[in-house]
Order: sequence, then structure tokens, then C-alpha cells
Amino acid sequence: MGTLSGLFDMSRSALAANQMALNATANNVSNQNTAGYTDQAVSFSAGATVTLSGAGSGSTVMNSSGPQATTTSTRDRVLEQRVQQQMQMQSGTSAESAVVQQIQDVFNVTGSSSTTAGSTQIGTALNSFFSSLTTLAGNPSDGPTQQGVLSAAQVVATTFNAASTQLSQVGSGINGAISTSVTAVNALTTTIAGLNQQIGEVSPNADAGTLEDQRQLAIEQLSQYVGLDQISTQGNGITLTTQGGAVLVQGGTASALTAVTTNGTTQVQDSAGANVSAGIQGGSIGGQLTAQNVNLPAVTTALDALAYRIATTVNAQNEAGMTTSGAAGGPIFNVPATAAGSAATISVIPTSASAIASAGPGEGESGNSNANALANLAQTTNASGYTISDSLGSILTQVGSSSSSLQEQNTTQQATLTQLTTQRDSISAVSLDTEAANLSQYQKSYQAAAQLLTVLDSLMATAINLGVDTAVS
Repeated sequence: MGTLSGLFDMSRSALAANQMALNATANNVSNQNTAGYTDQAVSFSAGATVTLSGAGSGSTVMNSSGPQATTTSTRDRVLEQRVQQQMQMQSGTSAESAVVQQIQDVFNVTGSSSTTAGSTQIGTALNSFFSSLTTLAGNPSDGPTQQGVLSAAQVVATTFNAASTQLSQVGSGINGAISTSVTAVNALTTTIAGLNQQIGEVSPNADAGTLEDQRQLAIEQLSQYVGLDQISTQGNGITLTTQGGAVLVQGGTASALTAVTTNGTTQVQDSAGANVSAGIQGGSIGGQLTAQNVNLPAVTTALDALAYRIATTVNAQNEAGMTTSGAAGGPIFNVPATAAGSAATISVIPTSASAIASAGPGEGESGNSNANALANLAQTTNASGYTISDSLGSILTQVGSSSSSLQEQNTTQQATLTQLTTQRDSISAVSLDTEAANLSQYQKSYQAAAQLLTVLDSLMATAINLGVDTAVS
């Protein structure tokens, strides 16, 4: 009877183990399209054994408890972190590239070459302005020609104003994007902290299954917004910080970030109010901060410098000449005392075309030496050896080259991310072919255990009835 009881236990354990395996297979198949779900692998192990009939050479060893089945998530934590890190880089480059593309659109840049300068709105306006001065030199006292110069000057000013306004709008867009991203980060860190707590309560020393899947998915989503450093802690927990060390998640506690915009620039602050922007690298926030603090200011500064240079050199030259009325010329453009803000504020001062000083001192109203000098400013070089056209071309080249470089980086990073994701999924994702094979195997094992139980039931009935054929079972 003891042996039959042991066989009953083994067959019952086999049924339970294979039932668990069948359930795990069904769960895998049903969740094959669930985001973040990790395939649950079933492993079998032999149960405890007992020795019967003594310990000598004739002893019998019997497995008395039957097989045991356990399920484990098939994850590769190294690959998961590599995917996260690559995602952080790709998202950062993508966000920065998107902003630089917007800057390109401001100048209508289609390539990285300075040869496109003349076809841009600013380039066209400058060409028209200096062309009008050349025309004026041929007919210096003609009123309509003088008016043409003044009108062309107004176009130059409004074109700079428009470009500056558009760049400011790009900056405002960055501010809004950072603020939106910070809100998403806070929601995800709260989710991760809650999952940390659940995992610590449910499975502090072993795989937590779908809870870990949900946490890993949230961390992966968080990587799209901000570069992370990840530390495993006691109780199967995870601590997350920015690459600069600002704590985002620690155990069951999430530390909220805040986006604060001052004077048109957004900074990210931690829960204590400290500015942690410099320590945020990667992710869309990192890319947006780089665009805000590096790409956009560089172009804005260069545009201001160009507007200031044009205004001050034209003013100085016009003040050196004489108008048709014999008066000394005055400034044409109004700009600040320094280059900062010149593109946004440059404007035309004179309301009368007679303010254009075409003649040189002592030439009379028909003189044109100063008009020629004004026209020649287009070819005058600055301390760096750049003409006005060269300076504009330098801005456009800078923008175009940055955009092209970022797009190339992003393409390469995306390809690497795809490769790493494929490698991870080959380990962790559900394979329907594998599950179909497992289902067949576990089904046959279950049927065999059930058949064994049927045979044991018959043997037990025979033993109880002392071998007499009876209906009692």
C-alpha cells in the first residue's frame, strides 16, 4: 500500500506540474502581443526521494513526491540595459535633430553648403539692398531710386525681425516640449516606484514575472525621455538616477522633476529645487536641452552679429556722406548698443528717401562716391576676412552641417537600436513555434500522468478487494 500511495503522489504531482506548464504556455501565447511581456519558461525538477528496504545493495530508491514545475522570465538583463542606453542616445539625437531641422526651415536651408545663401530670404533681401545702392550710384539724385534704397533697407530689417521671431518660436517650442516630457517622466517614475514596492512585497528574492515586465517596460519608456543610471537594490528593487546623479526613483519613492522657464530658457529642477539640467544627458529632454543651450544660441548670436554688422557699417558710411540737400547723412538703421538682440530690433530710422547720402563731401547733389562706398560694403571683409555674404553663408553652413551630422548619427543609432532590440527579443519574446512544440509535449506528459493515475486506481481497487473482480473501485 505504501508503494501504491507513493505512485499516487507522483502521478498527482506530474499532473499538477504539467498543468502548470500548460497554463504557462497558454499565458505566453495569449500575451504574445502584450508590450513588454517576457516569455515564461517552464523548468521541471525531481522532487524529494525516499529510500525503502534498507540501505544495502538491494535497497530500492523511489521518488515519492514526483516532479515539480517552476516558471521563470527569460530575460537578459545586460541586453535590456544596452537597449535602454541605446534608446537614450537615439532619442536624444532625434530630439536635437528635430530642433535643428526647425532652425533650417527658418533660413530655408536645404543643404550644408554656403552656396545656398543667396537663395534664402535674408540673402535675397541683402542682395536687393546692395543692388539698389549700385543703382543709386548711377543716378544719385533720383528720388524714386533713393526711395528704392530705403524700401530695400526696410525689407532687410523686417527679414531679420522675422527670422529672429521664428527662432524665438523654436525656443518656445523647446520649452513646451521639455515641460511635456518632464510631466511624462514624473508619471513613469511614480509607476516604477509603485512597482518596486509591489515587487518587494510579492517576490523580494526571485523573479516577479509580469510585475518585472511592467517595471522594465516603464523603465524603457522612461529612457526615451532622459538618460538613466540604474542600480539594483535589496528586495529585487531598482534605483534610478539621471546620469548627473539626480535621484528619480529610490525604492518605493519617486522624486518629481520640475520644468521652470525663465527669460525664455527652461531648466529642469529636482524635488529640492536644484537645477539638474547639466546632468541630464540623452533622452528627448537631453536632446532638447542641448538644442536650447547650444544649437539655438549659436545661430541666434551669429544672426544678431550679422544684423549688427550690417547696421553699424551702413550707418557709419551713410554718416560719412552728404544728402542731395547738402546735409550730412545720418544713421539708416536702428540697433542696440551691442550685437545682442540686433536681429529682433533692427529697424529703419529715416522716413524720407532724401536721408540717403549718395555724395561725398564737397561733391554736390550729383556726387555718387558715397553711394559707391555704400554698395561696396557688400564686399568689405571683417576682422575674420568674411564679407557679409560669407558671414551669412557661415551661419547657413553651420546649421546645415549640424542637421546633416545629427541625421547621420540618428540613422546609425536607430540601426544599432533595432539590432539590439532584435537580439533581446530573440531571447525574451514569445515564439509561437516554440510554444506549439511545448504545448504538444506538455499535453502528452499530462495524458501519460493521467493514464498512470487510471492504472493505479485499478490496481488499488484490486488490492482492496483482494483480487476479486468487483464493481467496487
